[in-house]
Amino acid sequence: MSTAVTTEAPGHRRITLNRPERLNAINGTLLDDLAAALGAANADTSISSIVLTGAGRAFCAGDDLKEFDLQARTEAEARSHVERIQEITRLIVASPHIVIVAAAGWAVGGGLEWTINADLVVMADDCRCFFPELSLGLSVTGGVTYLLPERCGRQSALELMLLGERFDAARAKELGIANRVVARDRLAAEATAVADTIAALPVARVRALKRIVQRAIDLDTAMRLETEETVAAFLDPDTARRIAGFGKR
Repeated sequence: MSTAVTTEAPGHRRITLNRPERLNAINGTLLDDLAAALGAANADTSISSIVLTGAGRAFCAGDDLKEFDLQARTEAEARSHVERIQEITRLIVASPHIVIVAAAGWAVGGGLEWTINADLVVMADDCRCFFPELSLGLSVTGGVTYLLPERCGRQSALELMLLGERFDAARAKELGIANRVVARDRLAAEATAVADTIAALPVARVRALKRIVQRAIDLDTAMRLETEETVAAFLDPDTARRIAGFGKR
């Protein structure tokens, strides 16, 4: 059975981490299965979002420490494992689609990193997060040394990564890591509602917006990219159709 199960819905795909007996902890098989699932979803031009979630009691409990000896036998094996972790981040961040993480239970280490990689995050109110890496003598991955300071500022990011203190979904929302916090039994429905809202938007505009946000490193660049995309939007027949129908629904 795959450790990353894909289900299709109108306008989006749902990818479920599927090692519930290990709280969806990361091992080589999960990395390979998740990379394949994300790659296939990224190539699907009929969708505009991906919902990434976990089966069972957790989103993802981080690296599976029971397999550390296998991952660290040689430098080559350690490098291969870490590069596969980093590849997941590339597939999420560079996805043409909006990636929505729906997290419940634990979002720890690499699982928290994937949450930070996402475009939008819906958390259950029982979600608990922390970075255990430094306390274990390890290092963070997933681009969080760049992405997390963007979300919550340099000092807060360093505090989270250095001290490894646990924080809940409400604190994640305060820090800018989570967009929405809902009751656990509402998590799947809320993530689907967000995906459905995005699916109703013009796909080309959604993709362009994500691309601009990723590339806009300063105001001048942002405005230049916005200008080119807005001109393209003005000339798109779908835009004219939507504007003609505005207020008639």
